[in-house]
Amino acid sequence: MNELSINRRQWMATGAAATSSLWLPPAFAQGTWPNKPLRLVVPFAPGGSSEIVARAIAGEMAKTIGQNVFVENKPGAAGNIAMQEVANSTDEHTFILGHIGTLAVNPFIFPKLPYDAERDFASITLISKVPSLYVVHPDLPVQNLKDFVAYAKARPGQLNYGSAGNGSAGHLAFEYLKMVSGTFMLHVPYRGTGPMLTDLMAGRLQAASVGAPALLSFIKAGKLRCIATGTAERLPQLPDVPTVAEQGYKGFEMTQWYGLLAPKKWSKPNIDKLEAESIKAARGATVKEKLSQETALAVGNTGKEFDAFIKAEKVRWKAVIERAQIKPDA
Repeated sequence: MNELSINRRQWMATGAAATSSLWLPPAFAQGTWPNKPLRLVVPFAPGGSSEIVARAIAGEMAKTIGQNVFVENKPGAAGNIAMQEVANSTDEHTFILGHIGTLAVNPFIFPKLPYDAERDFASITLISKVPSLYVVHPDLPVQNLKDFVAYAKARPGQLNYGSAGNGSAGHLAFEYLKMVSGTFMLHVPYRGTGPMLTDLMAGRLQAASVGAPALLSFIKAGKLRCIATGTAERLPQLPDVPTVAEQGYKGFEMTQWYGLLAPKKWSKPNIDKLEAESIKAARGATVKEKLSQETALAVGNTGKEFDAFIKAEKVRWKAVIERAQIKPDA
């Protein structure tokens, strides 16, 4: 075959490809979403578990979804400001990191919210659960949860536990424990986990429940004693510490959790693609490893499964909030 024949054949192939591209059906021609960087809004200040989870999933999704995924922290009003902004967004490139607070707690502690999670958002995937630990000051004469409950029942109202604020995950976790164990202890709210832990380690508080990443170093140093984990199974990092469920409270589970939501008004193909890409990232080895380093558990379920999970969590926390009469910080 001579050079002229080869060039003619190449020209015909190129021309045919170009012609077919001109006649693509409209739906296919527009199916290039996302066509600009995606914006993942985190409704909390930088530095906490939420940012760790968001950056882990965003970095992995960016490898396969066709655009960068950048994380933007937007704290304020217990996450309500960010939820409202994303609900009102119209660019189909802005989505949000959902949380136990914004999805299962705020609907019951605020008289009116600027968003409706079920009406305004589509559930994408549950990315991660962050274990809550129950800890006491090491001078308290208890070694486990059974000892602690007995000690508290013998001294109703005499023990103080701290949290990062009214309606915080730590507040909910301890009120949940009080509800199932029938104990009465006083709540001392702080403005953040840091100052609360300072007072707990100084002995001005007797107990608290906090996410594992913030506590492990203090437990290992002997500055705090862990009496139970809120997980369904024991943590590899604390193999000798039994769960709350193991210690007499069957079915008890307390974890903070984070998942992705997109405005429900997005087109279904875009929601489906975001779901598929986020599940793939959450289940991948890279995200699992990054979260494991922070004592967080990767999940990566479907949007329908995440939606059912949120509904179950709302039932659980509504009862706790009503019993404890939890109100947001003024």
